[in-house]
Amino acid sequence: MKRIGVFPGSFDPFTKGHEDIVRRFLPLFDQIIIAIGVNSKKKYMYDTNSRIDHISSVFDGDERVRVEAYEGLTIDFCKKNEAGYLLRGLRNTTDFEFEKSIAHMNEVISDLNEAPIETLFLMTDKNLSAINSSIVREIKKNNGDISQFVTNEERLIINT
Repeated sequence: MKRIGVFPGSFDPFTKGHEDIVRRFLPLFDQIIIAIGVNSKKKYMYDTNSRIDHISSVFDGDERVRVEAYEGLTIDFCKKNEAGYLLRGLRNTTDFEFEKSIAHMNEVISDLNEAPIETLFLMTDKNLSAINSSIVREIKKNNGDISQFVTNEERLIINT
């Protein structure tokens, strides 16, 4: 059976911190699906197709990484893709408390007749832990240079 992990998020934008987490998880999995959650009520800076293209360009040539958008519960996306693991990065204790709550809720809503979907955490590299998508968006909105925080920035298209 293939070891499949799902790394979910809005990735608006996908930062070097996100990239580092995926690259560090890759040796443990046969496939990682970077799952871009779509919330129709949320206003994103970057178009969904642009985010898919951008993230795909970061992992170009690595067949173990797939990028896909989805709607609905992450746990349902995992089941649909036969993924046994949710992958998360932690920058600080605030992230840990938030992610722990989500992991516990996912356990509760999982079908008890199926194998549980495990949530795995990796600490963010200390040199990347300050990177935050919200801050990166603010820098970009104010015409700042985000190239030190985002790989292949030129692939991102701002929503109009």
